[in-house]
Amino acid sequence: MSTQFDVKLSHVMEQHNLTSVYLPVDADQISVTTPEVNRPGLELAGFLDYFDNRKIQVMGNAEHAYLARREDEMPEMLEQLFSQKPIAMVLAHGNEPSPTILQAAEKHGCALLRTDETTSAFVSALVSNLTVELAPRITRHGVLIEVYGVGILMMGESGVGKSETAVELVKRGHRLIADDAVEIRRVSPKTLVGSSPANIRHFMELRGIGIINVRRLFGIGSVKITEQINMIIQLEQWDSKKLYDRMGMDNTYTEILENRVPILTIPVKPGRNLAVIIEVAAMNQRQKNMGYNAAHDLLTRLGIADDIPESEVNTNLQSFD
Repeated sequence: MSTQFDVKLSHVMEQHNLTSVYLPVDADQISVTTPEVNRPGLELAGFLDYFDNRKIQVMGNAEHAYLARREDEMPEMLEQLFSQKPIAMVLAHGNEPSPTILQAAEKHGCALLRTDETTSAFVSALVSNLTVELAPRITRHGVLIEVYGVGILMMGESGVGKSETAVELVKRGHRLIADDAVEIRRVSPKTLVGSSPANIRHFMELRGIGIINVRRLFGIGSVKITEQINMIIQLEQWDSKKLYDRMGMDNTYTEILENRVPILTIPVKPGRNLAVIIEVAAMNQRQKNMGYNAAHDLLTRLGIADDIPESEVNTNLQSFD
């Protein structure tokens, strides 16, 4: 059973500079549970068959003009709409609520808010924000770092060297997003975004040294709040009996929250410069995303790639859900 996430209306008001006209209770007690937003045009016309009162309603100039033309019917139309008990109504363009709207909101306990933004701009920003805030999520042990614009989630057992490698990458100009606990959100069917829990953001544990604050040590340019997860690198201790990929011909994937993410397994061995290897992995992944596969190119030049389809994929069925 999937977990239902919510965001407090007070947080939405703060994020979008919404002004309170009427609140039936404190905004901290009102929870928004869906990223979908509705403009109540059909509802004002009387069609309420598919009305979802969990959605924030946004009334723009068009809805105000429609009500103005039907002044005699306005109380009845608003009564029908607000009797459905929508969670909140937002008036765009800084429009003042008419006494009839305010009365209906107070009667049915609907939060009435106002924004100076245009309707389209506000709806776009609100949906984008709520999609992230309410996205399905999991927390996984690892380190998330941005390398050459590629979001890399490093995973592996404790003590394998994830944090030490991240520090070396930061020193080389890349940016840390999260250490130890990575909160992963599925913001679209194809996009995962990672971040750090707020209480440990920018902090890192290094064995033998202790806790460090990456932002204070290396500057504001060394950290980032969120980043899309473009690939996973699994670090593991070198096993001489295990056969590791030496060609990179196949694209191996794993699943997180039903999204496929490219994954590489990199063995850790004394003398290996993991930071450089991960930099190369990031650049190579960008080339693959643009359609170039170095292994396939080499085999083609050697004349032995005719029977190997470029789209051949070895799918790793491991799931982190």
